[in-house]
Amino acid sequence: MTKEERERIDSYLKGVVDNLPLKPGCYQYLDEKGVVIYVGKAKNLRNRVRSYFQNPKQTYKTQFLVPKIRDIRYVVVNTEEDALLLENNLIKKYKPHYNVLLKDDKTYPSIAVTREYLPRIFKTRNRKMRGADYFGPYSHVPTMYALLDLCHTLYHPRPCHKLLTEEGVKDGKYEVCLEYHIHNCAAPCVGKQSREDYCRQIDACREILKGNTSGLTKKLRDEMAELSQQLRFEEAEVLKRQYLAIENYRVKSEVVSNTLHNIDVFNIESEDKNAFINYLHISNGCITQAFTFEYRKKLDETDAELLAMGIVEMRNRYSSFSKEIVLPFEVDLPEDYATITIPQKGDKKKLLDLSRLNVKQYRFDRMKQADKLNPEQKSVRLMQEIQRQLGLDKLPMRIELFDNSNIQGEDAVAACVVFEKLKPSKKDYRKYNIKTVQGADDYASMHEVVLRRYSRLKEEGSPLPDLIIADGGKGQMEVIRAAVEDELGLQIPIAGLAKDDHHRTRELLFGFPPKSIGMSPDSQLFRLLTRMQDEVHRFAITFHRDKRSKRQTRSELDLVKGLGNKSKELLINKFGSPKRIKEASLSELQEVLGKKRGATIFENLHNISVT
Repeated sequence: MTKEERERIDSYLKGVVDNLPLKPGCYQYLDEKGVVIYVGKAKNLRNRVRSYFQNPKQTYKTQFLVPKIRDIRYVVVNTEEDALLLENNLIKKYKPHYNVLLKDDKTYPSIAVTREYLPRIFKTRNRKMRGADYFGPYSHVPTMYALLDLCHTLYHPRPCHKLLTEEGVKDGKYEVCLEYHIHNCAAPCVGKQSREDYCRQIDACREILKGNTSGLTKKLRDEMAELSQQLRFEEAEVLKRQYLAIENYRVKSEVVSNTLHNIDVFNIESEDKNAFINYLHISNGCITQAFTFEYRKKLDETDAELLAMGIVEMRNRYSSFSKEIVLPFEVDLPEDYATITIPQKGDKKKLLDLSRLNVKQYRFDRMKQADKLNPEQKSVRLMQEIQRQLGLDKLPMRIELFDNSNIQGEDAVAACVVFEKLKPSKKDYRKYNIKTVQGADDYASMHEVVLRRYSRLKEEGSPLPDLIIADGGKGQMEVIRAAVEDELGLQIPIAGLAKDDHHRTRELLFGFPPKSIGMSPDSQLFRLLTRMQDEVHRFAITFHRDKRSKRQTRSELDLVKGLGNKSKELLINKFGSPKRIKEASLSELQEVLGKKRGATIFENLHNISVT
């Protein structure tokens, strides 16, 4: 694009912005093809849109989006809340490339209650049918079936799919079917149950689906008491069975509080490209809706922006008009939209923690599923997490870990294990006998091994690691840094895995001076680093045991110069023990090993010269 073309576009857009109204509404950015690429909302359209073009401290989102804008459209509304709802609808309609979009993997089932002359209640995945009220969708399908079973057990809504009209019922066009005879339906189609009674029972089902079970049970108790006073015990018994069925359902459902009613709870977990939001609706102390969904980020949206969009989307989807919303932090919502509560303790804080538990579990399940489909993706994701946690310049494709092993300075050894793309590269594992250190000095041993390792790699021009991890804390890290940076002049990031008193991995350290990198002990990254630490420890201790075992099983014959394994085997077979071999005469040794070799071994055994 030429400078003149850019100036012409900027001039046109400035004219549009200057003429925008000072009212709430939604704005739409269009590209050169006239396609809506972004939709936003504003309390004040002119001021909000102008900020995209005049703010000197532009965000990444603005810097990326503005050069692609060729035209601006807008819609004025009466209130900020209307703008919020309109934005949600426009995003669904146009699916703009640079707006975050709700990622639905599948259509969850809902429960439909029709508005026919004789309404029906059934499961559906199609919420676009007219003439019906919808409850759900239900991400936990067993909950949906439990509600359907409760409605059918208590009130027997007709299970047939016939279109029943008022005229047809009055004219006797219908006949009773098998469902009536097996007591699944009271046959309102032929007048055996009045329409008023049938519709009253459907209304009771609606209350159950809304979660208003406490009001329903109170009503049933009052009716039971009244029937009992009138000595109508059989009818009271029917209501008692309904009451017990509802109470049994309430006991099985998640009862969180006896005092909370009509509250929405939201929580969010976010990563680089995706955000996961959990929604809970609380009615009469019970969770009546629970749903977790995913947004794909487009322009580095903040958690507050994403959560605000998720609140509008879920409340719209579930037709929630709760006056209170429980959140983990403040978000930008219209003043009259709802009361925002950020609890620090009590029942509402427990609800917020429960929502967080749900969203973390959903995120874990999604990652687990993705890892199964693409194992390579898991390694990349964990390397990206290491890079982000430590602030590395590049992905740690090659990681090397060191560990020492000795017993009071005896048989001192060290080991280096190598991970390529977080997988053990056993062909690159190395064992080191400590040569220059006397006694038990782990720091000096580590210094020697690291210096030997990277001196050789530097001389050979071999690939250097992207990250070094010491099996130890601050002291080991400083020793490695001194060898790598001060003596060899290499710049390699260094981390340390400190252990607790029970020799379990406690924390990851990084930087100089080292600082603890916060990680949850149950996170995938923490478990990965623990396995890597266990692997280098296993390799080092195995090498140390082998060396110690060889030393302990070594005999005097191993010290005899010129006596190899084959000769030792011949002598042991002949004489039975090192003592008898040493007591053997020259001729006896020559008989087994030959004249010349027997004489040499005899000289070395007795330190005398044979002429």
